[in-house]
Amino acid sequence: MAALFGACAVHEMSLCESVLEILQQSAQREAFSSVKRVWLEIGALSCAEPEAMRFSFDVVMKGTLAEGATLEIIEVPAMARCDHCSQDVEVSGYGDPCPLCGSDRLAMIGGDQLRVKELEVS
Repeated sequence: MAALFGACAVHEMSLCESVLEILQQSAQREAFSSVKRVWLEIGALSCAEPEAMRFSFDVVMKGTLAEGATLEIIEVPAMARCDHCSQDVEVSGYGDPCPLCGSDRLAMIGGDQLRVKELEVS
């Protein structure tokens, strides 16, 4: 099990390195020196595992302006717009039928994001 988690965390490590780049760029632009808390939106379709992100975040942030920062994860459901009934619906994944009318004509409109939503800095 540990080997599987380690293999999966490689993707999340890379994502957290990208988050660190965003934090560093924001610090330069906004003139802050440390990050206390990061709110990260993770979409259900983003292919990022929240627990692996938590682990990776702590590892990647060591020795940086965000060392010791708290990671707050906001999980965002997968959303689609049904072409048949014109409703926005929550789905569990690609290829799901509309839960309201059963149509398979859905366009994904959300749930694939991974973004820094908010920062608490000093």
